[in-house]
Amino acid sequence: MTVWIENPFDNLPAEGFRPQRYWLMTEAFAKAGHDVTLWTSDFSHAKKAPRFLSKVEAPFRLKLIKTPPYSGNVSFKRIASHRAYAANWLADARAEAKESGKPDVIVLSMPPLSTADAALAMKKEFGAKIVVDVMDAWPETFERLFPAPLKFLSALALLPLRRAAKRAYRGANLVTGVCDAYGDIARKNGAREYARFYHGIDTSKARGANAQRQPLSFVYAGNFGRGYDLSAAIKAVLENEDATLDIAGAGEREAEWRALAAHSPRIRFHGYLSGEELDKLLDSASIGIIPLSDNTFVGLPYKLGDYAAHNLRMVTSLRGECAAILERHNAGAVYDAKDPSSFMTAAKKVQASTPDFDSLLSELDAEKIYASYVDRISALASTRQ
Repeated sequence: MTVWIENPFDNLPAEGFRPQRYWLMTEAFAKAGHDVTLWTSDFSHAKKAPRFLSKVEAPFRLKLIKTPPYSGNVSFKRIASHRAYAANWLADARAEAKESGKPDVIVLSMPPLSTADAALAMKKEFGAKIVVDVMDAWPETFERLFPAPLKFLSALALLPLRRAAKRAYRGANLVTGVCDAYGDIARKNGAREYARFYHGIDTSKARGANAQRQPLSFVYAGNFGRGYDLSAAIKAVLENEDATLDIAGAGEREAEWRALAAHSPRIRFHGYLSGEELDKLLDSASIGIIPLSDNTFVGLPYKLGDYAAHNLRMVTSLRGECAAILERHNAGAVYDAKDPSSFMTAAKKVQASTPDFDSLLSELDAEKIYASYVDRISALASTRQ
């Protein structure tokens, strides 16, 4: 098959970061012998900066799409940027199809929602099958941004996004996603079929247990956006002199969290780290934090696999499938968001547990997950659907 895969958000190994979902997925298609192209943005969503790649070694083509910059994750400028990205992708795709041939299958990341109409236009023009892969529940996750007294406005305000999502679900030949819960949303919006594929982690690079880790050494690595809340962790560490917290990443809540940490020497902010630097930081900790609340509609975050690959026990304020998979492998405990006492209770509970990291990593093994993904898409491509 000729396969195009599109996602504007994932970090790239060429930038010094670990391979994420769409890079690993693209590698799996290439390994299976398919002609594959990964389309992504020339703007780094994580760093909010232009992306410059001098040399990329990969068994597939990498295409960068011109993308206007934005600084806030929740902003009109970001919406405009996504629309421009989608329009530029459609123009580049038409040129690529004319020059090198049309795709048989297009795997489309959702979000953003703006690219769905571009992909559906390609479906009509190229005769390609469209697979919508749900990373995050848009626009459902935006409902949390409305204060309680204004919740009644969300239905009207989010109507254009709901219509865009519905067009994507109904127009796709297949909808896939990172958790089972997204299947309920997809089917409710007219999806023909849904298949769940967890985020995969490269288990060949998984690290063993580190005997030098201190019992209550916490780590958080990721985005500092509105959906994340480290307040309970920071307060708990401030209240417990034998606890430490290392925080890697950046985002709009950084100033708030730094102020809450009150320059404590036991709470350290590291900014963005390279893959090698992050490996060292995760190896030094004993407990990874997943500080997402249920109203973010996140099903299974990247962090779970990243932490598991470093044999980190976990505490999370995210229930549902995330909590279930941690419980299944005795690898994590749940705390109430914003409650430092609950956070520390969960931490001490999981510190006393005996996790089965081998079985957890087996369930999250990227090679198995994305090989199955390739098989599923290959079966789709052979149908007349």
